[in-house]
Amino acid sequence: MKYKILILAITLLTFSCGKKDEPQNNTGKLKVGLVFDVGGRGDKSFNDAAYRGLEKAKQELGIEFEYIEPGPGADREAALRQFSNRKDISVIFGIGFIFTDEITKIALEYPDKKYACVDYTVDPAKTIPPNLVALEFREEEGSFLVGAIAGLLTKSNKVGFVGGMESPLIKKFQVSYEAGVKHVNPKCEVLIGYAGVTGDAFKNPGKGKELALGQYSEGVDIIYHASGVTGLGVFEAAREVKKFAIGVDSDQNDEAPGIVITSMIKVVDVSVYEIIKEVKDGTFKGGRVENFGLKSKGVDYVYSEKNRHLIPDEVHKRVETIRQEIIEGKISIPVK
Repeated sequence: MKYKILILAITLLTFSCGKKDEPQNNTGKLKVGLVFDVGGRGDKSFNDAAYRGLEKAKQELGIEFEYIEPGPGADREAALRQFSNRKDISVIFGIGFIFTDEITKIALEYPDKKYACVDYTVDPAKTIPPNLVALEFREEEGSFLVGAIAGLLTKSNKVGFVGGMESPLIKKFQVSYEAGVKHVNPKCEVLIGYAGVTGDAFKNPGKGKELALGQYSEGVDIIYHASGVTGLGVFEAAREVKKFAIGVDSDQNDEAPGIVITSMIKVVDVSVYEIIKEVKDGTFKGGRVENFGLKSKGVDYVYSEKNRHLIPDEVHKRVETIRQEIIEGKISIPVK
């Protein structure tokens, strides 16, 4: 009899401990899980923009959130799965195109959870899971505009581009930037450099500085980067040689005041916030692509009190005319 009681006690204790391993949402608040892209929080760019979206949702919608910093390789899938196994988390974000395959797989495995992926790579031959929203940005429109700014402001007729991981998405930034430069200054030369072919290329400021110094030494006077944390090295190089740079994803003026002419910004924060609001309001609908461009102010370039002294009025007016022509479909922008 004592033996049976002991077994029963152990069984109940084991069950109780198991329940503690699955957090319950006892606050009644919507809880969000987010997995950052390479570079993580504090990149002054893409990831920090996503975090601002979480903070805004916390302040305005009363949600709770947790996030996981990125790791190499399969860690992305493990992080998404970790949140997916949690009963207290309702919606899960992957931040960056590099999550596309993993978040698609996980969304199919967990049909009761809701997912969103920033910069999701849409494959026309594949169906987006019905519980997943693909968040896309027309980076080519914003990159074309900052390319026009570079082409109009260059004194040497040489400008540069530094990309992080050599990939279709970053190539889109590069090609459209080149097109913007050539649109206003056909004789301008554009030098191109990439930090690598893996995700680590987005978190290598040393390589960014090396590439930028190489381009500046060849006569380049303005460099646009699309390289995450690697771009901080571009700014450091620009400060050293007293030349200029263009930031990306967020307003990066504060990283190098007087050096960063402008930044091509993406409203990653707004996209994260809007998806959370949909979930909270009960209007979330997956299986779709949500696209953000110039017309919806999903992408833009920075023109504010901080940097307008670096962009003459005539340049600003010209670029604003180009903006309108893009919105009206009068300018066709290449993406590859």
